[in-house]
Amino acid sequence: MMAKADASGADVVIYDLEDAVHPDQKEAARPLVATALAGTQPARPLRYVRVNALDTRWCEGDLQAVLPAAPDGIVLPKVSGPEDLDQLDTLIARWELPRKAAETRIVAVCTETPQATLSLAARSWRHPRLAGLLWGGEDLSAAIGATANRNASGHYTAPFALARNLCLLAAHAAGVAAIDAVFTDFRDSDALARETDAARRDGFTAKAAIHPAQVGIINARFTPTEAERLWAERVVAAFEAAGSNVLELDGKMLDAPHLTQARRILSALLRAQ
Repeated sequence: MMAKADASGADVVIYDLEDAVHPDQKEAARPLVATALAGTQPARPLRYVRVNALDTRWCEGDLQAVLPAAPDGIVLPKVSGPEDLDQLDTLIARWELPRKAAETRIVAVCTETPQATLSLAARSWRHPRLAGLLWGGEDLSAAIGATANRNASGHYTAPFALARNLCLLAAHAAGVAAIDAVFTDFRDSDALARETDAARRDGFTAKAAIHPAQVGIINARFTPTEAERLWAERVVAAFEAAGSNVLELDGKMLDAPHLTQARRILSALLRAQ
């Protein structure tokens, strides 16, 4: 499964030592992940490891086992708040390779507990190691006793829509990637496409996949369209020619935010090449 994930076309692959591993197999799974990390291949994706939560008996052992294999980052689940980033930072520094000092990044799953979800609006999550904030509704459902996190139409109910929005805003406030939650029904490609379109529309940087079959759809939906490329090129060219912060194009007034959006579209296209 790890080899298949590496070949999926994802930008980042997450090897999981948490929910995907039975408690009786936690220690046995660590060397398997470390071996997978040690393997090299051309143009491989970034590789992160989701360790067990800080308050479990497995977290430190997970880090001790995988950090010598030089993962690109650690995914931390079930956080309580931004202070957990400092605690994880200290643990990473204990086993991080000298050549990787301060380079191992963190993606925090920031909405799996009510405490963390509320802290997204109350405190800054900015941290030197933080690469992104990922939200998810499955563990939060269990934490608050919800019987479901979507309504009959398939849309997130109010508590989970709030968690999604707080993750989005907190990530941008911290200057890191905002990562939309997994879509669990990997057989429903149309619904995945619609949800991915909504994530990109709202400002998410990426979307997590739960199955390799989802990666192509997500990548395609996050790639700007030809119409967007043409619009962005025209906007950038118009601002360069005008030498002004405000101008008219196709009967519409444009200012600095439109230029920022145009440059973001062109940057995304460069990254996709």
